[in-house]
Amino acid sequence: MTQAHRMIGDTGIPPLGMGCWAIGGPFWAGDTPVGWGEVDDAESTRAVRRALDLGVRFFDTSDVYGAGHSERVLGAALAGRRDEAFLATKWGNVFDEDTRQITGEDPSPAQVRSAVEASLTRLGTDRVDLYQWHLGGASPEQAEQAQAALEDLVAAGKIRFYGWSTDDPALPPALAGPHFAAVQHELNVLNDAPAMLDLVAERNWASVNRSPLAMGLLSDKYTGGTRIGQDDVRGDEAPPWMRYFADGAPAEEWLKRREAVREILTSGGRSLVQGALAWIWARSPHTVPIPGFRTVAQVEENAAALGKAPLSAGDLREIDTLLDR
Repeated sequence: MTQAHRMIGDTGIPPLGMGCWAIGGPFWAGDTPVGWGEVDDAESTRAVRRALDLGVRFFDTSDVYGAGHSERVLGAALAGRRDEAFLATKWGNVFDEDTRQITGEDPSPAQVRSAVEASLTRLGTDRVDLYQWHLGGASPEQAEQAQAALEDLVAAGKIRFYGWSTDDPALPPALAGPHFAAVQHELNVLNDAPAMLDLVAERNWASVNRSPLAMGLLSDKYTGGTRIGQDDVRGDEAPPWMRYFADGAPAEEWLKRREAVREILTSGGRSLVQGALAWIWARSPHTVPIPGFRTVAQVEENAAALGKAPLSAGDLREIDTLLDR
């Protein structure tokens, strides 16, 4: 394995995780799809177990993904192998498992206590290794109230560490008690996050990277002619924060940026996906990208990147020049 381990709290892990949003299947916020379409639970299970076989240890999900379904699938896939995994999930959204609808948000300490018990049940485990707040825009005052409840959960052995999923570098310090260990934020070669990377370096936290493949755009699966299904978060009814896809297709301006850096990313025998991960590992020694997956083949391509070197400092500078940043 070429890539150096990353630390989350006192635990060293391989620097690649698996993001489990897609394996939750469809769910909605009103009429807006917020899942990735239909999935095959049996293939998801095989993919999780294959990731373990290939040395991946970090699995990131959320209670809201698939309105609980992602946690259930992941927990079943890890049965008998739980101790091999570093298991992360999130809380803060309120949802109905039967209708698969998000019904609201609840940042309260009471919610964190009830949510963790529900997640432990769905995951079939007695502890969560990293418990992350899933409300990226919550206030510092709400964070201070949540911190005490999270430290209580650490003391009770329900969680080992906690973090915050947010793209605002001003927010995490408000939640940062003794067992705060990670910020989950967007990071990919097309969308850098220098202020957040500066923060995690200063605090010696882990940088857990969602959208490392720009919602799939940083793969050869998507072209200008691709159409996305109606039950997919990237489809025609995409939420307003969706940047990489528009009107149910890859956004042209982002495809142009991808093509501008393709040659560098695919150097050294890397696939486009592997080059995108290599950029993230070169960008900071704190980064843990969590590309999503639905299939064994996707897991194998992602994990193979661990055997290749990060991009060079010169590669990073050339990419910045090509992307005018």
